[in-house]
Amino acid sequence: MRFRLSRRAAVIGATSLALIGAAAVPAAAMTSGKESKVKPTVVLVHGAWADSSSWNPVMEKLRHDGYQVRAIANPLQGLTTDTAYVTSYLATISGPKVLVGHSYGGAVITNAAPAVPDVKSLVYIAGFIPAKGETIGQLAAQSTPALPLISTQVPAGTEVVIDPAKFREAFAGDLDKTTAANLAAAQRPANTNAVTDASVVEGFRDVPSYALLTRQDKAINPALQRMMDNRAGAKITEVNASHAVMLSRPDAVTKIIEQAAR
Repeated sequence: MRFRLSRRAAVIGATSLALIGAAAVPAAAMTSGKESKVKPTVVLVHGAWADSSSWNPVMEKLRHDGYQVRAIANPLQGLTTDTAYVTSYLATISGPKVLVGHSYGGAVITNAAPAVPDVKSLVYIAGFIPAKGETIGQLAAQSTPALPLISTQVPAGTEVVIDPAKFREAFAGDLDKTTAANLAAAQRPANTNAVTDASVVEGFRDVPSYALLTRQDKAINPALQRMMDNRAGAKITEVNASHAVMLSRPDAVTKIIEQAAR
């Protein structure tokens, strides 16, 4: 009888120790190596005639899937100064990062990436991907028809916006009229330095690149997108969408970002 009680006590004691030991182990340490990896921070950089709020539907989906997200306000004052601004902003974010650029924002992340540690990948959303020495103006000249732009003289030079009356056709053809009209009214002007400053580096040479090509784009011709995407060696996904794809197809944008993050 004494032997049986001792044996039972030993079993109970061993079980208790196992439970205590399991409780002392952090949950993250009990997951598989793949699951315990820290997800990269996704940094979203908008292009001309847009602002950070254009990423709202994508940010909601990314946060739902467990990603930390930052949507930086791109100054749109010129590729040189915008790159410096975004680079300094990225330096404040620790850990791995995925840089996502829409339209002109693609040129900015291309130039910022080499100066920033822990960039895991670059994602171009209907984005410009200039080669070293190339300007956005040179690339845009290959996209037809030309955008209906209105220019204004300001102390810092010349700024341009898309003619509000033609904004939906040129930028957001797959959005409803009210949403497109609101975007047209809120569009941020871009300094012409954005199209005349030459690209300095090619960030896509050192990190994996992904591209979402928009087949119904009237702002950057799909053929021009394909040329730039192929030249950069990007993994290309194509979608039937306008230039405002972050708003019309946030599912497709989120999917390619998460692919790049993995």
